[in-house]
Amino acid sequence: MSSASAPRAVSGLGGWLDDRFHGARAVRNLMNKVFPDHWTFMLGEIALWTFVIELLTGMYLALFFVPSLNQVVYHGSYIKLNGITMSEAYQSTLRISFDVRGGLLIRQIHHWSADVFMAAVSAHLLRHFFLGSYRKPRDINWLIGIVIYAAALVEGLFGYSLPDDQLSGAGLRIFEGVLQGIPIIGTYTAFFLFGGQYPGTDVEPRMYITHVLLIPGLILALVTAHIFISFHQKHTAMPLPENSERKIRGHTFYPYFVLKGTAWFFFIFGAMAVLATFAQINPVWLYGPYSPLAISSASQPDWYLGILEGALRVMPSWEINFLGHTLTLSVFIPFALPLGLLLGGAAIWPFFERWVTRDNAEHHINDRPRDAPVRTGIGVAAVVFYGVLWAEGANDVIADKLQIPLYTVTWIARLLVIAGPVGVFIVTRRVCLGLQRRDAETLEHGVETGIIRQLPDGGFTEVREPVSDEARAVLSAKPAVRALPAADASGIPAPAGAGIVGKLRIRASAAFTETAAADAEANGHADGSKHHPADGQGELPAGEPHREAPSTPGPDRSALPPRRCRGRVAGER
Repeated sequence: MSSASAPRAVSGLGGWLDDRFHGARAVRNLMNKVFPDHWTFMLGEIALWTFVIELLTGMYLALFFVPSLNQVVYHGSYIKLNGITMSEAYQSTLRISFDVRGGLLIRQIHHWSADVFMAAVSAHLLRHFFLGSYRKPRDINWLIGIVIYAAALVEGLFGYSLPDDQLSGAGLRIFEGVLQGIPIIGTYTAFFLFGGQYPGTDVEPRMYITHVLLIPGLILALVTAHIFISFHQKHTAMPLPENSERKIRGHTFYPYFVLKGTAWFFFIFGAMAVLATFAQINPVWLYGPYSPLAISSASQPDWYLGILEGALRVMPSWEINFLGHTLTLSVFIPFALPLGLLLGGAAIWPFFERWVTRDNAEHHINDRPRDAPVRTGIGVAAVVFYGVLWAEGANDVIADKLQIPLYTVTWIARLLVIAGPVGVFIVTRRVCLGLQRRDAETLEHGVETGIIRQLPDGGFTEVREPVSDEARAVLSAKPAVRALPAADASGIPAPAGAGIVGKLRIRASAAFTETAAADAEANGHADGSKHHPADGQGELPAGEPHREAPSTPGPDRSALPPRRCRGRVAGER
């Protein structure tokens, strides 16, 4: 926008700033930067804006909260607890809820925003995993996202433990037991955090300063780095005729994304306010102040920590003695194994996939989940693993509502946590390969029209029409990556396959590059063009992906080979 068309105040201020900082050209380039657009990008925006809402509401709550476990006698607006001895932290939480103007609304907006933030981050990570957008050059940003998720878990744990009510106190007691279950250093870590024997009085201010300062500062820095890297590298684009690894089509940052992001923030804030108004969450006054001698049934943490609760409940009792130290594996394994597998596996996955496939190219176009059967199968298996442990975290509620024994629920979970991921991986992989076959058939024969014609010999054929350019770009977007050869043409084993690690790499490479198109070609349902270079000059080098350019539209409908309803295509076999 030129200075002539800009308001006088704006142009004057802009000119004043540019005379001193010379940033007009950089700002203009920034505003004109083009980004692709897709509805799944809103997952990251939900995470961003709910985090902002958490910061704003958290600052308001910090004005009234007292992080102290010193005991006082309550005399306040909530008559049912009058005369009860409680901590100053719990008393201040009651005061925020019943005496501070808007305090209960802000408390509930803060809590709902935390839950939605974790849900959005989880969905955001899954979206990147299934679409393969974690690959080079975005692998560093993928690691930043995983660290944000891990930090948010600790932030949520400390946040809902601060009110010192009966529910949060029970969760904090479990956390202390988990810390002591860590071999060698566990007891020292628990003593450092709690300032001595449990429960002590030092843990509350330490959790408070960690919750309101240390972890939010870390997450804010990581989110800022995440956004700047995303801004520099741009989002990955969906496979469309106008998109390629070198060129994408989208919208400018200003005004499209600025206005869209601003509107999205107010919409999310309104949604959080509506949830906080009509959906009660964490009513601490019903739980009462924390007492180490009391416990209640149906005690579960916030949903994102349900996997740890479920892992503790599903794990059988197991203790061993090692070098004079008692190792409580029934506590340490549930603490370390589930999140270690999920977060640790997610962190090394981009580098493991690159090592297996030798694919060192940059990727700016997303894969479709069906085009990576092993990756998709492992992702769905991880979701099932998480879901089984998450549900087991409420095994007492499930047993009560379904009227079945508690240990029956536990044994079902023990079986499903192992068999479920394996079974769903096999099914998902087969579904992906089946969808690949259907895509190959659609590319070869066209799209079904629903029109049936009778042939002179009495048979019937179905009329098909050519695939549109946009659909062809999507269906043919799968990159062809050759598997690592186990041996050369002379039968000599390849150097990459030497040793146990090499043999595992060869097997993994064959799995990662698996495609159903070869089967379809063998059955006469694909032309195989996706598996050879476009110029026909030999095979693709290992690890170098190749994407077919969208083909020209197919021939006339009348020229397409008719397909018999009896399962044969005219002219085949």
